Amino acid sequence: MKSILLAIILLHGFLALSQIQGVVTDKNTKKPLFGVKIYASDGQKALSDYDGKYQLNSTNFPVKIHFNLLEYKTDTLVIEKAGNFDFTMGVNEKNEQTVVVSANKRAQKIEEIPISIEVIKPQLIDHKGIVNLEQAVEQTPGVFTMDGQVSIRGGSGFAYGAGSRVMVLWNGMPLLSGYAGDTQWNAIPIEQASQVEVIKGASSVLYGSGALNGVIAMAEKLPSATPETRVKVQAGIYDNPRRSSLIWWGKDSVQKFNPMNQQIEVFRSQMFKSTGYTLSTVFYNDQGYRQGEKETRGRVSGTFYFRPKKIERFKSGIGFNYQYHKTGNFLIWQSDSLGFSPSGGADTSNPASTLSMNLANRLFIDPYLIYIDKFNNKHHLKTRMYWTQNENISNSAQSNGAVVYFTDYNFQRQFKTGGTLISGLSNTTNMVLSNLFGNHQSNNAAFYAQYEHHIGKFDFTAGMRVEHFIMDGKSGDSDFKMGKLTLPVYPIFRAGAHYEVKKFTHLRASYGQGIRYPAVGERFTSTSVGSLNIFPNANLTPEKGWAAEIGIKQGVKMGDWKGMIDIAGFINNYSNMIEFSFGLYNPTNGNNLDPSTSAGLSEYQGLIAQGYTINNMIGFRAMNVEKAQITGVELSFNSMGKIGPVEVISLMGYTYMNPISLNNDPKYTVFNSDTTTNMLKYRFKHLVRADIEANYKKIGVGISSRYNSFMKNIDKVFEEPIAGTTYILPGLKAYRQIYNRGVVVFDARIAYKFSEKLRLSFIANNLFNVEYSSRPGDIQAPRNFLVQVQMKF
Repeated sequence: MKSILLAIILLHGFLALSQIQGVVTDKNTKKPLFGVKIYASDGQKALSDYDGKYQLNSTNFPVKIHFNLLEYKTDTLVIEKAGNFDFTMGVNEKNEQTVVVSANKRAQKIEEIPISIEVIKPQLIDHKGIVNLEQAVEQTPGVFTMDGQVSIRGGSGFAYGAGSRVMVLWNGMPLLSGYAGDTQWNAIPIEQASQVEVIKGASSVLYGSGALNGVIAMAEKLPSATPETRVKVQAGIYDNPRRSSLIWWGKDSVQKFNPMNQQIEVFRSQMFKSTGYTLSTVFYNDQGYRQGEKETRGRVSGTFYFRPKKIERFKSGIGFNYQYHKTGNFLIWQSDSLGFSPSGGADTSNPASTLSMNLANRLFIDPYLIYIDKFNNKHHLKTRMYWTQNENISNSAQSNGAVVYFTDYNFQRQFKTGGTLISGLSNTTNMVLSNLFGNHQSNNAAFYAQYEHHIGKFDFTAGMRVEHFIMDGKSGDSDFKMGKLTLPVYPIFRAGAHYEVKKFTHLRASYGQGIRYPAVGERFTSTSVGSLNIFPNANLTPEKGWAAEIGIKQGVKMGDWKGMIDIAGFINNYSNMIEFSFGLYNPTNGNNLDPSTSAGLSEYQGLIAQGYTINNMIGFRAMNVEKAQITGVELSFNSMGKIGPVEVISLMGYTYMNPISLNNDPKYTVFNSDTTTNMLKYRFKHLVRADIEANYKKIGVGISSRYNSFMKNIDKVFEEPIAGTTYILPGLKAYRQIYNRGVVVFDARIAYKFSEKLRLSFIANNLFNVEYSSRPGDIQAPRNFLVQVQMKF
């Protein structure tokens, strides 16, 4: 017994003699730094706790200690003997690191992420005069937006505003509408975003249904002790298009002058000792380059923060965003020569008009709590109430509203051995009250877990998620079959790896599964606009898929300028892909009609007897028609910093895609405009995106470009008459024969910086006044000019 006690005493004394400990603090604020990764040259590892304390047991002296924390300068300390060694770290003011949060729900260097991700900085949004998030993501390599719907690497086509395969997040929580599952781009407070992160590939493990094709994530910029006030005012005017037939304004019109637009944006933030806030307000007015497509909106948003002095490990806050929005919705043109005028005219009191006027209210409230326990585990509870209401002034039968309640509990633990565990529970309840869709309710409950481990130059990631989904009290959407056994929850998995070959060279590989449940709008929409009919399909089943990629990032550095070249090969595979398909349907229930069978002929004749016409029976319905595969290669180059006296910032990339249908059933392909190819509808093979800005002293210049190859395959019905001489989009076939090539659009800007507080810019979008469309019948804006003033206080 004495021998054991003596051994313990000697061991304790030995450890005391070899123990290195101390506190890591911020050089400027003197506050302790939590989560600093500390590596010793003899292999010992440690993490600083909430109070900044760390401890190492080293036996070989001298020992070199490395201190590493995101957004801080990595530094080294050489220690000759055991003892107390406090250490201070300074912020990396040169901004050499690009840090992302959304990929794994925690801050990481972008080069360590095993999946492709792009970052849009607020400077690009401000300097280009961007007024909504859709315009910002359209400038991202590999991304395309079509009439409000976003596609990453060809993952989506045209879906009439219903459903999204890309999850949009604000502060880590979904921001898709409850009724259509779409994104309301202009309601997102981008003026408060610290940056925009675009993840390419299935991300359903961490974010659930809706992240089948990727994620667009934003987090608000946190306030600092130094108060910040920003004001941005801009005004613009649309130029005449090249074709005079498109012009609907002038001396003989109610609109005498070229349409104009204006925006005023005010932002304020400040952090005090235990409280803080951000607050912004935006007003926007656009007369619209298309007749009747006016838009007026006002928005106020912000967050209030609270950190009690007595419980420093606890933080809480509540965010909010409210927008009032009035707009005219333009869907179908009058003809190819009158492409800026709506079919049926712009008088919405005329039943023949396809233009609709809408009033919308959108509100979300986001209470949250963060607590770091005595074991340095992080607990994060996020909640959101998202209320949307759309009133169709022209047709009350198309009005709708929804409330989405979201809750997410997230647990994170970092291990000294280099591992990080992320797990959590989430629940989404969606209640829809709609004249257009009917009343519906759904619930999605999920558990997720992911483990990441750092070993030397390797990083490994593995995760899984299980979801249970019900709609209108009916289960089955999330059923998972294992032989004869059926589970009520659907599992999905992901895995990834990163390897640092050498400094500035990084290899990566990833695989991820995804699932997306049909939105209420996809299952239950029953409406018509002009001669375009949309039918419901209550029997839609979930989409499923997986994505894989391999890639390499190569950093380049020249003085204070740093760039990153990225090359990736990718494959996305989908089953039960939901597409809107043209056909003959029963207008009373949306079911397929097949008059070639005796039962179908009898049903068809019965409908005719009830007064229905063939025009009432033809249209589009969401269907599980596709098994699809998209393969491709993407090359991008991003940079920032100074080359000599000139600051250069770039975001550019080229994407090649081969989006094909694996479904050879002719009953699904017969309505394609090109039946000689298996290319998916409403996709491109080539995308190019580029933005370069240079700032020298007080002058800044920038140029942007976007190239889309020709959209080869669309629905044939848009080019052909649907009955007799009735066309949905008159003149489209001739239009596509003329505009049958890819199109490149340039924007340019020049600015003068009077001081750090005042900047004046002149912006020209669509510089060469190119005519192009994003989808059939959707001609984009002609050249437009903007004058912008930015002020800081």
